[in-house]
Amino acid sequence: MKPRSLAAWFLAFAAAYASAQTNAGDQPSSKNLPFTITQVASLRLPWRIAFLPDGRMLVTEKVGGLVLVTPQGDKTPVANVPAASNSAVAEYVVAAAVVLLRRLCWADSEVRKGNYAPSRAHLVSASLRGLEGLLAGVVGLGTIGLAAAAAFHKMGCRICYYDPAPRDRAAAESWGARQVSLHELLETADVISLHVPLLPETRGMIGERQLAKMKAGAVLVQASRGGVVDEVALAGHLRSGHLGGAAVDVYSSEPPSADNPLLMLAAEGSDRIWLTPHIAGVTRQASEVLFRAAWANVERVLITGQPPLNRVY
Repeated sequence: MKPRSLAAWFLAFAAAYASAQTNAGDQPSSKNLPFTITQVASLRLPWRIAFLPDGRMLVTEKVGGLVLVTPQGDKTPVANVPAASNSAVAEYVVAAAVVLLRRLCWADSEVRKGNYAPSRAHLVSASLRGLEGLLAGVVGLGTIGLAAAAAFHKMGCRICYYDPAPRDRAAAESWGARQVSLHELLETADVISLHVPLLPETRGMIGERQLAKMKAGAVLVQASRGGVVDEVALAGHLRSGHLGGAAVDVYSSEPPSADNPLLMLAAEGSDRIWLTPHIAGVTRQASEVLFRAAWANVERVLITGQPPLNRVY
């Protein structure tokens, strides 16, 4: 590993930061830098970095702003920061489950309409469930899924999970978590939280047939990747009242189009859904972890001469 390669990577961060401070459309200069900036769009934190097959570096944020960088020498190593957003996503899924189970979106809407007394009477008589004692089903037990399972466990939930190759089976077993088939998880879990990547095998993984298997009144938290859930089928099961609710942070296309079936839900169906703009993993603390770890990796190479951790390219 040549230190000057990581130096170029560091300068790419510097250029990206400079572009973040400019107005959209401004072109920060690449003069005297070991790379050429070929395209700049509005960029905000947090950034992600990837290397394109043609040798260009892609510095991108979650919502789509980007900087394309072409190194003028050796290819620059690319490393990631695994687990930076684990706690943020775990917080999100637990919060979402509580909002849905206790019908807090509906309650907010009713109070705003002036229906304080009748809405309170309805919620009291409904004897809605909290998380304690419920069965939380986690689909995908990677680093984020494991963090979500741990968060549910801390709230008093029993845990089951579906993953053919769980990242840390021992940790899950220490909470009494059970590994089950997807079929059993869908039929028995009160709360289902999705944490799988979008692959050919997972596209449409939760469709009409799978949603129909879910327990009546169960809630679904979709904070994995858009395309994993069939949105038309999900809207139908919310409209019918079969599902207690759904929280959706990712969409088949982002931003979702105006005719997305989840945006077109009316009446009670719309009160059973909580929509957020792909921010489950975005908190100040997560960004701090991300940048501290990234900086420490730069120091590791430039100061101590060691190879970078978590290198992906």
